[in-house]
Parts: sequence; C-alpha cells; structure tokens
Amino acid sequence: MEPIRNKKGPFAVIPLLVLALAIPLIADVHAGERKSVKPTAKDRCPVCGMFVAKYPDWAAKIVFKDGTHVFFDGAKDMFKYYFNLRKYHPSKTLSDIDFILVTDYYALDFIDGYRAIFVIGSDVRGPMGRELIPFEKDGDAKEFIKDHKGTSMIGFKQVTSEVIRGLD
Repeated sequence: MEPIRNKKGPFAVIPLLVLALAIPLIADVHAGERKSVKPTAKDRCPVCGMFVAKYPDWAAKIVFKDGTHVFFDGAKDMFKYYFNLRKYHPSKTLSDIDFILVTDYYALDFIDGYRAIFVIGSDVRGPMGRELIPFEKDGDAKEFIKDHKGTSMIGFKQVTSEVIRGLD
C-alpha cells in the first residue's frame, strides 16, 4: 500500500504548521499589551484633570480600535467619560472602543472592565472620593463587601449614570 501524499508536495503543510504555532503567541502578545501598559507621568484623566500615574492602584483605561487610549484615575471617572463620550471625545463613539481595563482592587493589575464586578457603597475612598471598586473574582468582591461595608455588587451593564451620580 502506498502512503497518502499531499498533492502539493511534502512541504505544503509547513505554512499551516507555522501558522498554528504562531496564533497562540500572537494572542499572548495582544493580551499582554492589554495588561502591561501603565499610565505615564504625563497621562491626565480627561474628566477631572488629575495625573493618573499618581494613583496607579485605581487606574482605568479605554482603548479604541485605532490604538489610541485614555487613562482615568478611577472607574468612576472612566464611566463618566463612557456615558458622555460625545462631550469628552466628540470624534469617537462607543462602537470605536476596542476594550476597557480597570484595576482589580486586590490584585492591583488591569482586568477586563466589561467582565469586572464592581462593589459600591463601601467605606473605601479612591482619588476622587466614593468609588466603584473593581474585582475580577466574585469571591474577592464578596470578601471586600464584608470587610468594607459594601452595599452591592454590580456588573458593567448594571452601572448607569444614576449609579455614578450617586457616588458624587
């Protein structure tokens, strides 16, 4: 019995193997970009004007599909910007946003803002006073509520303009 051969030659599968090996590496680089870029000394919050690098443990970030980004001194100001994008960045729309990052309160690392759990009503204050406290893990948010008198946990879609106004 003769072995099955690729009609394009024995080396035709090499580009496919290279691609299969490269995809996970590319994905890791992209994920690393989302987490590794921290605010510089020049980055200012477009909502309040504070220098974000002074408060790295509270930083949030919106990255647009064109690669531009904006840093915030906390999730509260990030949501103010998000809800009033036309005021702060008239040339952008919500559909221009590629991803949103917020800083996990315990891990002190950027996490996916769309998947974050936010605690409200706690005794912990951020750079701009009362703040949404972001967590990646449900258990961490529950522990925080017990330790810091939080009143509730909400997801990204449950954060509204009214919730934000209630924090000011």
